[in-house]
Amino acid sequence: MIPCIALDAMSGDYGPPVIVPAALQVLSEIENVHLILVGDEKLLTQAVGQQPAKIIQRLSIYHANQRVEMNELPSHALRNKKDSSMRIAINLVKQGKAEACVSAGNTGALMATARYVLKMLPGIDRPAIITALPNMLGGCTHVLDLGANVDASPEHLFQFAVMGTVLAQAVDNLPNPRIGLLNIGQEEIKGNEQVRKAGQLLMASPINYIGFVEGDDIYKGTVDVVVCDGFVGNVSLKTTEGVAKMISHYVKESFNKNLWTRFTGLLALPIIKNIRQKIDPRRYNGASLLGLRGIVIKSHGSADVLAFTYAIREAIIEVQKNVPAQISSQLTTLLTKKREEVVIEIASNRPTPMNNQLTGLLNEKRCVG
Repeated sequence: MIPCIALDAMSGDYGPPVIVPAALQVLSEIENVHLILVGDEKLLTQAVGQQPAKIIQRLSIYHANQRVEMNELPSHALRNKKDSSMRIAINLVKQGKAEACVSAGNTGALMATARYVLKMLPGIDRPAIITALPNMLGGCTHVLDLGANVDASPEHLFQFAVMGTVLAQAVDNLPNPRIGLLNIGQEEIKGNEQVRKAGQLLMASPINYIGFVEGDDIYKGTVDVVVCDGFVGNVSLKTTEGVAKMISHYVKESFNKNLWTRFTGLLALPIIKNIRQKIDPRRYNGASLLGLRGIVIKSHGSADVLAFTYAIREAIIEVQKNVPAQISSQLTTLLTKKREEVVIEIASNRPTPMNNQLTGLLNEKRCVG
């Protein structure tokens, strides 16, 4: 049975003009996948146009009367947009007609709708948004949470670490992912109470917890998964995007100063293209909403065709690896231990295993240099 992915085709800043070509591109490059476009049937049919039979037979269209706006309140979307393309796409996952949903829509509305329709996995209190960022080692570092939870308790941060561990195992072929807690310093006395207590919980677990890490460790590749609350994670992500745009601006400005710099730019073009490809944010598009009883991928709202294809590819990988089931299978081992029991372990100075016992399907790596 091939993966079936539902696409919220009316979502994002551009809707069908981006999402339909992205879907067609994925279908032309990947044979074993079926895609469902959810949205205005007339518009989508026109956008699809005439396609080869091998494409059409793996493409379906579900009609939706409504669209969730990018500035719409999550509560309003949840109550009044039951026939929206977003809601129907998520319902298809709930009904088993699709294995995953991809949307470039309103993050708050997507989170609220997905949580309401799909529900949370047992043992997980809140969903978390995770994405991969390139690092200096040629791979990627997964970072969560990126905005789903502005505040997070130590237990929530611990749950995020569990989910991040499983995702890194599944999609990056890492048998023992290194986990770090984002902090203002590496010393144990640094940071707020929530982060310090979360560190204690992680030290007493089988997770391969390295300790506190700082912002630059994300790009050094010091760890495979960086855990933080949604406020810190979102600010870090937006800062990264801003710095990348500034550097790109200065590089273009420097090479366009005069004829000599333009000539130098032509000579350096292969190197520039190589660097651009490695750090191109479009190739890392597709953030997972972890902790749900189903796979939901959030694409950037301003994604172009290339970026949206990567969000679809992320969904396909997570379906193939059955990420929610892998997370669920680890909860009994890692989350049933009460916080009081963990504190007792720390107080008694019992040795704690640092070798991660989590296992999973590990035959595909997403992040490559």
